[in-house]
Amino acid sequence: MVKAWSIKVRGVVQGVGFRPFIYRLASANGLSGWVLNAGEGVEIHVEGERDHVCSFLDEMQASAPQAANIASVCIDPADCANYGGFAIRDSGESSKPTVRISPDLPVCKACLKELFDERDRRYRYPYINCTNCGPRFSVIRNLPYDRPATTMAAWSLDQYCADEYGDPASRRFHAQPVACPACGPHFFFQSADGVVCGDEAAIGKTVDYLVAGKIVAVKGLGGYHLACDATNAEAVRHLRARKFRKEKPFALMVKSLEVARRLVDLSKEAECLLNSLARPIVLAPSKVSLPEVSPGNDEFGVMLPYTPLHHLLFAGGAPETLVMTSANRSSEPIAYEDEAALQKLAGIADGFLIGERPVARRVDDSVVRAGSFGPTIVRRSRGYAPGSAATIPSQRPILALGSDLKNTVTLVVDGQCFVSQHIGDLDHYDARCAFHQTIQDLISMYKIDFADLLVVHDAHPQYVSTQYAAELHAAETRAVQHHRAHIASVLAERGAWDERVIGVSFDGTGYGDDGTIWGGEIFAGSVVDGFERVAHLRPASLPGGDAAATFPVQSAAGFLSQVTDQVDFNAEPFLFPSRFKDAWQLARSGLRCFKTTSLGRLFDTAAALLGFTREITFEAQAAIWLEQLAKRSTNTASYSFPFASGELDFRPLLHQMIHDRLRGRNAGEIARAFHRGIATGLCEVVLNLCSTHNTDMLVLSGGVFQNESLLHDIQSRLQSERLKTWTNRVVPANDGGISLGQAAMAALEKSHSTSPQEVFAQGDDQT
Repeated sequence: MVKAWSIKVRGVVQGVGFRPFIYRLASANGLSGWVLNAGEGVEIHVEGERDHVCSFLDEMQASAPQAANIASVCIDPADCANYGGFAIRDSGESSKPTVRISPDLPVCKACLKELFDERDRRYRYPYINCTNCGPRFSVIRNLPYDRPATTMAAWSLDQYCADEYGDPASRRFHAQPVACPACGPHFFFQSADGVVCGDEAAIGKTVDYLVAGKIVAVKGLGGYHLACDATNAEAVRHLRARKFRKEKPFALMVKSLEVARRLVDLSKEAECLLNSLARPIVLAPSKVSLPEVSPGNDEFGVMLPYTPLHHLLFAGGAPETLVMTSANRSSEPIAYEDEAALQKLAGIADGFLIGERPVARRVDDSVVRAGSFGPTIVRRSRGYAPGSAATIPSQRPILALGSDLKNTVTLVVDGQCFVSQHIGDLDHYDARCAFHQTIQDLISMYKIDFADLLVVHDAHPQYVSTQYAAELHAAETRAVQHHRAHIASVLAERGAWDERVIGVSFDGTGYGDDGTIWGGEIFAGSVVDGFERVAHLRPASLPGGDAAATFPVQSAAGFLSQVTDQVDFNAEPFLFPSRFKDAWQLARSGLRCFKTTSLGRLFDTAAALLGFTREITFEAQAAIWLEQLAKRSTNTASYSFPFASGELDFRPLLHQMIHDRLRGRNAGEIARAFHRGIATGLCEVVLNLCSTHNTDMLVLSGGVFQNESLLHDIQSRLQSERLKTWTNRVVPANDGGISLGQAAMAALEKSHSTSPQEVFAQGDDQT
């Protein structure tokens, strides 16, 4: 007997070829009805024999398109309408969309084959795509996802593309960004010498510039890249000078996997990440020397080509290893609009390869690593954002504003946590503008009224994001403490709301409950019941406050003032600059000093003791330098990092470092013993606390846990223990994951709300 069913599918099911897939599947099973994009996902009406419908549902779950991600399927009986066949209908309207937006997808093998087939209509067409690949998040303006709601709306399909778009047997059946050379956008090259039009000529000119050692701004999916020959040291030096990027490593794009294998030591896990649908930048140990690319760092960040344009550049003769870095001046957001790019990058790029298709929003490349506890995300953006990072059992719309460093925001719609792309550091004006734009973008995309929102922000009263929260006319605002948000982000990823854990949150800085600078915190509890601070690093003095984060010797003065006054740190082997003496006097007097429990600043102190005595030029540089030293040693000894009266005591650790430095021990061995000491001391503490608090769950989060050497030592120490260890895997362990943790805490913790005004009233003298 023919019966009818209404099926609602939620997840990443728009912009990934899901409706064409359903059309073909229904037709193959002899079903009639329709499918359409709706605000919540995809709606399907099927009519047919029960066995055929069951087969249809089984195949839908088992054989969905590669880029699709089915989160849930709801099936209800429906009235039969006796449709004569199966059809794809126009999208349904929804006042409150909740559908998950597909991240941008790399060009697929089928499109690549056509790209280099002289007989194909889209031969060497840089905007080739199909339902299985191409732009998604970077071209979507509104939901539901249909061509009029994308940046391709200005280009009408010619008859050839329209026929493919309407052909169920075609790979481009209902592919929204579809185009061909006759009806779609194109690229052109612009420089001081004039404009070169035509895709092939523009790409050829770009290749000529790259081969000649020049710098080209190349428009990609989510904005512009600055590209140059990575093996041309002079070109890379020029790029550093013009971009004001002194030492921070540049990302590399390589022609092929074979080239990547020659550049870096790729584990099986790292190779899988490199080839994954997200096509991120993968951090891996270097095998060759490119000193201008990654000064003082034994790792390269490598990615494969992911757009047709990239493949055309390499096929056209571009150097097989390119620096491919975000197009901006240091610390600014990536340029993504043509006029702004031409203006802001004029003093950096020698030429511009400009595509006519607009970018709806800036989206940087993502950065990942294959870590000791599994894959970890360092920067979550293209290929991942704005995917749902978690599902919270809360129907209330929530906007979590994140932290001021490495900012992301999270919008919770119908329980789904949509984490934005990486925005940047909000102490820069352009980043603040991007922050505002991203919020407005998400709010308007999902048609949320600010008056209905619970807005969540960091507890720091001076944060830009906290002040922004005070300006919003939201239904409610709430502050969430920084380090608790780190722990909650890990548990949110796993939906472990009631799980009691020992949570370790180690980073550089965060506003503590007592108004001091936290950063070495250990908690016990759960997201629902809250996290009690049960241990922390012994407090140290921080001369000059947050400014010490830029000068390791300034941090060192505060920590070392508790360790010894018998060592002349201005003499061999330390040779600290005069800034240390000034900071030491402050630490001794207590003037302009602030209390801190920051593990990040302890790492800076250790780096200073081993020779990093200058100003850092990018965040965590001293700690990364220290880790590089440690990796070069096979030393298995560890320094003492004892625990007593609720405090991890750094004094014996630093005392042993000083002693070994004075006796001339190899700096790499000292750095290794420092890392092992931190790991061993921490493991002893958490094992004790797990026993005391009756839990076998350990959570590690915060920027310090991006240190792979530290994680490796912790994993080695705990592998024989009956203890489960969770780290971040969907959002970064650094502050890029804070917004997800804020959303989870605000939605589920049994606590009262706190307005920004109340936070301001707590005082901000300490920070």
